[in-house]
Amino acid sequence: MSSQGQNELHRGLKARHMNMIAIGGAIGTGLFVALGGSLSEAGPGGALLAYGVIGVMVYFLMTSLGEMSTYMPVSGAFETYATKFVDPALGFALGWNYWYNWAITVAAELAAGSLVMKFWLPESSSLMWSALFLAVLFLLNFFSAKMYGESEFWFAGIKVVTIIIFLVIGLLMIVGIIGGHSTGFENWTIDNAPFAGGMMAIINIFMIAGFSFQGTELVGVAAGETEDPEKNVPKAIKTVFWRILIFYIGAIIIVGFILPYNDPNLLSSSGEVTDIAISPFTLIFERAGIAAAASIMNAVILTSVLSCGNSGMYASTRMLYAMAVEGKAPKIFQKVNKRGVPVPALVLTALVGALCFLTSLAGNGTVYMWLVSASGLAGFIAWLGISISHYKFRKAYLAQGHSLDELKFRAKWYPFGPILATVLCAIVIIGQGMYAFSGDTVDWLGIIIAYMGIPLFLLLYLGYKVSKKTKLVKPEEADLSKGFAKAD
Repeated sequence: MSSQGQNELHRGLKARHMNMIAIGGAIGTGLFVALGGSLSEAGPGGALLAYGVIGVMVYFLMTSLGEMSTYMPVSGAFETYATKFVDPALGFALGWNYWYNWAITVAAELAAGSLVMKFWLPESSSLMWSALFLAVLFLLNFFSAKMYGESEFWFAGIKVVTIIIFLVIGLLMIVGIIGGHSTGFENWTIDNAPFAGGMMAIINIFMIAGFSFQGTELVGVAAGETEDPEKNVPKAIKTVFWRILIFYIGAIIIVGFILPYNDPNLLSSSGEVTDIAISPFTLIFERAGIAAAASIMNAVILTSVLSCGNSGMYASTRMLYAMAVEGKAPKIFQKVNKRGVPVPALVLTALVGALCFLTSLAGNGTVYMWLVSASGLAGFIAWLGISISHYKFRKAYLAQGHSLDELKFRAKWYPFGPILATVLCAIVIIGQGMYAFSGDTVDWLGIIIAYMGIPLFLLLYLGYKVSKKTKLVKPEEADLSKGFAKAD
């Protein structure tokens, strides 16, 4: 597939793997735990509106990515697209930004995994559990892309089954079949419901919803190792988004009917894995009479943590590999083993994840907090890169005499879709630190923490642009060849 003959990744991912990779990337603690905090802050109506708007944005992002990754299925995905269609400097910055983001995510999931185990074994060693989980994630990615896909299929499958059971039980509770009493619309009109907290609360939930949906773009990264990408990528894009949206919107509606937004448990939920006992899922399962609901949900959360860490290891490894092929990272990282796995890239990602995790144990964890904060906006910046790249791709495709009928998958509502996604992404990025201005005094530390990802990204972009003297790509000169961008 590569025009340089260096792409030795194996196409071992099947359609079912692609479906579950996207679902697994977008469903995690953001749904199982943080949803309670969203409802308590904005009310059921506010949460529904916020998640719905962000859902529309993600739909356009997914279809934009689907059009490009069906036409050009490479593991570098949007890093390669930005290089070819927008500016090589943007591709460089997006690539390293995305690699760093997922490497830090691996560290965060190692920390979260050890906390989950404390639920059952409070006296056990955090370091021991994290080392064990790191070894498991490394091995799942070491053997083959198919092994990663298979493990992600089962990790995500557990989450999907849990949500479906939750929705069914919740519906039965709403109509009074389980629990013996239907609250009707009572919780949608109690106190300030359905829109509690006003517009500021809804804007704050925009951020939470955006973080919750991050990971859906993994379909683009995995396209480079997918069997029959022209068939499987569009299929994954078309089906997965609606399933994810139904899961989130369905869960909000169920919780909104059964639990009042001012329930003390929801109010005290911070979205951390230690809040599993007051997760809305746990609370509703307990009300339905399911024994050991907290332990069951804790096990589901553990699979979510491992799933996210698994995806983080895969995504960052493939991004580093792609950058090495294109000359944006040391050449050693483009080497793959006989099973098509870029082992040097995998080893570096695992080491960085492990070192970042160790900073959480050093001192009071301040260094770790700053590392995680620096990656906070990386996902939104990647989404911004996807929408801009798609806008430029379509311009280049038509400018070079191609017909849209030639595309195997075509994003609807162009150019409205990518433009709306760009605007909403920018609003979310800018709105990250709005809370810092809401008090009597400005929280400058909060502002730095919220926005520090932006100067880091600009440093990568401007540093590469100045050193390589890159220029914006003209539509008629864009490289539409179906492979990685040419090495510098």
